[in-house]
Amino acid sequence: MNNNDLKILEIDEWLKPYSSVFYQWKSMAENKEYNLTNGQELCDFASGYLYYGLHKERKKWVLREWLPNAEKVFLIGSFNNWVETDAYSLNPKGNGNWQIELPVGDLQHGDLYALSVHWHGGSGKRIPAWARRVVQDDYTKIFNAQVWDPPTSYKWKHRKFVPSSHAPLIYEAHIGMSGEEERVHTYNEFRTDILPKIKKAGYNVVQLMAIPEHPYYGSFGYHVSSFFAPSSRFGTPEELKELIDEAHNMGISVIMDLIHSHAVKNEVEGLGRYDGTQYQFFHDGERGLHPAWDSYCFNYSKNEVLHFLLSNIKYWIEEFNFDGYRFDGVTSMLYLDHGLGKAFAGYDDYFSPNLDYDAVVYFKLANKLIHQLKPDALSIAEDMSGLPGLGAKIDDGGLGFDYRMSMGVPDYWIKLIKEKKDEDWDVGDMFYQLTAHRNEEKVVNYAESHDQALVGDKTIIFRLIDKEMYFSMRKDQPNMIVDRGMALHKMIRLLTASTAAGAYLNFMGNEFGHPEWIDFPREGNNWSYAHARRIWSIAQNNDLRYHWLGDFDAQMIRIINEHELLNIPEVWKIWENKADQVLAFTRGNLLFVFNFSPSNSYVDYGFPFEPFKFKPLLNTDSAYYGGYGRFDERIVYYTLPEDK
Repeated sequence: MNNNDLKILEIDEWLKPYSSVFYQWKSMAENKEYNLTNGQELCDFASGYLYYGLHKERKKWVLREWLPNAEKVFLIGSFNNWVETDAYSLNPKGNGNWQIELPVGDLQHGDLYALSVHWHGGSGKRIPAWARRVVQDDYTKIFNAQVWDPPTSYKWKHRKFVPSSHAPLIYEAHIGMSGEEERVHTYNEFRTDILPKIKKAGYNVVQLMAIPEHPYYGSFGYHVSSFFAPSSRFGTPEELKELIDEAHNMGISVIMDLIHSHAVKNEVEGLGRYDGTQYQFFHDGERGLHPAWDSYCFNYSKNEVLHFLLSNIKYWIEEFNFDGYRFDGVTSMLYLDHGLGKAFAGYDDYFSPNLDYDAVVYFKLANKLIHQLKPDALSIAEDMSGLPGLGAKIDDGGLGFDYRMSMGVPDYWIKLIKEKKDEDWDVGDMFYQLTAHRNEEKVVNYAESHDQALVGDKTIIFRLIDKEMYFSMRKDQPNMIVDRGMALHKMIRLLTASTAAGAYLNFMGNEFGHPEWIDFPREGNNWSYAHARRIWSIAQNNDLRYHWLGDFDAQMIRIINEHELLNIPEVWKIWENKADQVLAFTRGNLLFVFNFSPSNSYVDYGFPFEPFKFKPLLNTDSAYYGGYGRFDERIVYYTLPEDK
């Protein structure tokens, strides 16, 4: 065995004692792929959605589903008064597959349908696992699959979209809560109202949450029930396609939150006990139950489950032209204890028997498939463990993710703001925390995402300003707490973005300091939508301060783009004075200088630097962004020789 065969072992010599693990990952993934595909292309194997589910084939309808524990299966729906009849009985086809063929006139566009599944000792109504359209009745709240056969299919205008060559600047968004009214908003409204805002703000990737159907709106889309059905509460599949097409027209890539870490336990509208057993898609017994999420955990060792999940990846890319995925809950998938309560303090924590090798193999296959389908697609891991190899190329011995979410960064900012006064902030520790990452991986830096805005938590601006947001956000209401909070908000975001090792993310509205929290309609708030929306008007009101933060963010993003800053790997720290709370570093031909002191402004402040001249590009204290304007941005600055 030659350690030099895998590049990751050269990049990090501390991994050499674990070299056998990486070779085992490689062997397992190769064997599993061959076992699945019989030597063919992975992208050809991952086409289950073309076989399973409901399809119109020539002059007939064909419905196929995998139900290995079923003894009888009936198609029921609005077309037969939801009654089991022999005419709508599915036939067993072997290997757990069931099929029915019907004349094309038996089903019409818009008909509702489901399966009635019988197994030994029981039966139940089930929405087909491969259904592409699922709707909820407004009155009964019951979900059903829906025949979707519109007269004309969507005609793509920008099918061969080429993503931006700039580093990903990601705008995390939720369709339903993206508008200002207290209701669920739509794909069409997002396309016409929100995409232009994202374009104007300079972001080149939009990350859409809650796209696959989920029975409980308040789950933020993380308890998926129908993995192949875009949520009908936002509109039709064609309207989602039009949204993505328009984003591509604007030069914006569209990626999706992909939830393959678990599934909702619902049985009628989900995969829970789909064929009467828990173990069809999931692990049996306690291992199949997520202790923190009240959901089922997929069994990645089963070929049929891999077929389902890999086909799901191909489906969204092929059918909707998505440009990649942000994989949710990666840590939970990688470890048998889901990483709950783990510190991951050393390599032994990563490579212990707690690591789920089947999940590792799944990720290798998933990332290989994504880049077979779209070589320039994005694959991002939401992982807090930092598993070595997660962000390394598959050929180098890694799992193949393009980026890892730097989940420790928002946690760091929250802890810092909560536990220390800003006069005690350590600029050296800031720089370390924001630049620490493995050499082989690129990361997505972010100061806050939707996680930090959920009810029970606070956004950064609310932590910095608190109740003053209710009383002193008008420009004619002087307030030192608001002034300081806004200054820190700008500095935190600039420092986080400018040190990012590859990509940067912002959750919608946070760029202008959206007030308060996110809280979806639920029994505890009388099913209110008051906090499940974005109040864009406050950022458009020139009498309020919010637009200053939005204007600053837009200029920050513009500079990052123009200088291709995040494509430059090196970030060089040149000055750190903890007593003064001054930090300086360079990236490319840009010099960043931060003064985090809440009380001291420095005149004629010096630190060592090569002969150079500087033109100010962005100043957090500029009056244009709500600052005091204490720095003259009109002149060019030169380095001066040190007095001897």
